[in-house]
Amino acid sequence: MSRNYNAGTRDMGQAGRVFLAAAAGRRECSFATVDVVSDRWRLFVQYAKAQGVGRLERVTPELVCGYGQILAAHVRAGEMSPAYGQNLLSAVNSVMALVRPWPTISPTKHCGIPLRSTVRKKAPASLDQTVFEAVMLDLRSNDLDRQAAVAGLARSLGLRSKEASLLNARAALLQANGHGQIQVCDGTKGGRQRWVPVQHADQVDAIQAAVGAQADGRSLVPGWSSWAQWRHGGLRDGREILKQYGISGYHDLRAAYACTRYTELTGQPAPVCRQGSAGGVVDDQAARKILSRELGHDRVQVVSAYIGAR
Repeated sequence: MSRNYNAGTRDMGQAGRVFLAAAAGRRECSFATVDVVSDRWRLFVQYAKAQGVGRLERVTPELVCGYGQILAAHVRAGEMSPAYGQNLLSAVNSVMALVRPWPTISPTKHCGIPLRSTVRKKAPASLDQTVFEAVMLDLRSNDLDRQAAVAGLARSLGLRSKEASLLNARAALLQANGHGQIQVCDGTKGGRQRWVPVQHADQVDAIQAAVGAQADGRSLVPGWSSWAQWRHGGLRDGREILKQYGISGYHDLRAAYACTRYTELTGQPAPVCRQGSAGGVVDDQAARKILSRELGHDRVQVVSAYIGAR
């Protein structure tokens, strides 16, 4: 009997990608989805191997529930957002459903992962410039220049960690100097390209720092590394230092960008930062529409996760 349901590989992580790629070939999902779900699937594979399970045929609902319960513990400890925990478990469900008839494991009902909150209730820690400068100094003093560059792009331009990592900083610097904006093409959510305005010196400085860290490469991902390896290796090293300063991760830096940009657009602090009544609703809604585009989302409602409720 062939291993991993005739996937053509003995590696369970790679087998999951094979089934996802086949689904993309049937237009059941996008190839961008294949990359994202494959990365998340490999985290489950690491857990499964630690439990002595190294082939798809031996993956059981009980095994997946155990994995989900560990994710739930990370969420409750504040080490992972509810959304990310649910997404990790969803990736396992997605792969297993392609392999054989599979009873969907509920992140909340079966595993106890808390419900995700779509509204930010606390101001991002990296909004404090003193904290941000301290963490950047710490990153660079530990020879984590690439990670510092990713953090700088996230804080100054609102880029996702993947977008910042895959950005060709040299091309972006030319665009910033020539057009006052940069085009974000690689690593975007759903493959949606966008333009981000570059209006301040600190934004140019962040791009220039990325150029230096990128050196002769095409992006901040080292030439000897794949995106997946960088994400779970070097990028994680940077995230650990962020956490030492109370910054939950690179997404916190995006939220700080959004809060700063909201103030520029409205003249008022972001809702998550202010006390008392809000300003004009029209200005608020207009600012959210702009932020939605600049952050790479197609729904204005998502902006509440960065700046708080209206």
